[in-house]
Amino acid sequence: MFPFAGKAVEIADRSGADFADIRVVETRRQTLSVRNGEIGAINDSVTLGFGVRVLYKGAWGFASSDVMTAGEVARVSRLAISIAKASASLKGRPVRLAAEPAYRDFWQTPFIKDPFSVPVEKKLTLLFAIDRVLRKDRRIRSAVSGMNFIREHQWHMTTEGSEIEQVLLSSGAGFEANAIDKGEAQSRSYPSPHGGQILSMGYELIESLDLAGNAERVREEALALLTAPRCPEGKKDLIIYGNQLALQIHESVGHASELDRVLGYEESFAGSSFATIEKLGKFRYGSPIVNLVADATLPGGLATAGYDDDAVKAQRWHIVKDGILSGYMTNREFAGRIGRDRSWGSCRADGYANIPITRICNLSLMPGDVPEDALISDTKDGVIMENNKSWSIDQKRLNFQFGCEIGWLIKNGKKGAMIKNPTYQGITPAFWNSCDAIADENSWSLWGVANCGKGEPPQTAMMCHGGSPARFRKTRIGVGA
Repeated sequence: MFPFAGKAVEIADRSGADFADIRVVETRRQTLSVRNGEIGAINDSVTLGFGVRVLYKGAWGFASSDVMTAGEVARVSRLAISIAKASASLKGRPVRLAAEPAYRDFWQTPFIKDPFSVPVEKKLTLLFAIDRVLRKDRRIRSAVSGMNFIREHQWHMTTEGSEIEQVLLSSGAGFEANAIDKGEAQSRSYPSPHGGQILSMGYELIESLDLAGNAERVREEALALLTAPRCPEGKKDLIIYGNQLALQIHESVGHASELDRVLGYEESFAGSSFATIEKLGKFRYGSPIVNLVADATLPGGLATAGYDDDAVKAQRWHIVKDGILSGYMTNREFAGRIGRDRSWGSCRADGYANIPITRICNLSLMPGDVPEDALISDTKDGVIMENNKSWSIDQKRLNFQFGCEIGWLIKNGKKGAMIKNPTYQGITPAFWNSCDAIADENSWSLWGVANCGKGEPPQTAMMCHGGSPARFRKTRIGVGA
């Protein structure tokens, strides 16, 4: 593909462009699902195309196509140049890219078993086995199980001399049981809601999840929620588990630390951020035990790669260090706005047909030093919440409310009664400053987010968030809290 891509680089160079690159992307997606005893979906598709990005006199132009001919790459390159020239005539602040060395490299997601080599029949057999267990009780009115696999093969070439080839692989699976009885409806999922667990791994991830082995427990918990007492209202110590902690990190730290959003470039569509640049290195985002680390090298992370779509080599850095705001998600365009001479490398595009933008990297809460059992035994009056059900957060990433699938009360250090419809509310800095205990590394786990939306036109990106169960003191819980 590099000889093909070289035509775009050659044309851009001759046009006098400040910078240009071409990304050729081939993507294969396979989706399987079983719903209520029947096949819900079997999709297996491949797309191939390229996008050309040109920076001319401080302004961007972009164009793409799925016609893979020499004539078409020349046409699209000239179109991107003409768009950049038109943009330059109307630009305000000129774009200046942070420096980055040129790379010639190949990088591939490590995996043990290629998911695309596993027969569809074997995958469906597992999904049907899960479905049968979930629907053993008539009160389970809807049972859905599914698997998703994505392989993205990229070729990235720049006018600066980079030639980077990458093969990115992800696998995912999960299921959900929806129970209805006497006017009450409740749902329970495994390993997590919103499509299940997904990581940058091969089919070995599916085999490690013990999906069939957890189906009976999930069914019984969905049924138990039908008659469980409602979440109380008031202030209690809150311990967050699993996928819900991941979404808390995603919404109140991940999006709040995207530098384009901080600078106001997302305001019209998805809001800005309270974490403005004068706070960098000074603002107390959380308590001193709170360390949140972005990491594009994290094994299994959905944002893990050798390089981002600015051709910046993968890095690891703090967003929050010892409770202090210490970094942002950056691309080469905006890194200089905070005095950096190099991007941290958080620039990605959704496929070939979209221009790369700043995205959340893998972002994790570092483990503490408290055994998980001690986290509970040290809590006198609290509640545990697990697996996200709903979320809402304001345009500045400050005020939020989350609903979870399931909760349990804690009384005098003992995990007690199950509760349904648990919710909690907070204001981002106050909430993270109330974090007084984080379980140790033995409880740490990584969770995939496969549906993060951003941009105009909208783009979808994937990333992971890791963490151990964490406790937040005197948190408002319940709908009327």
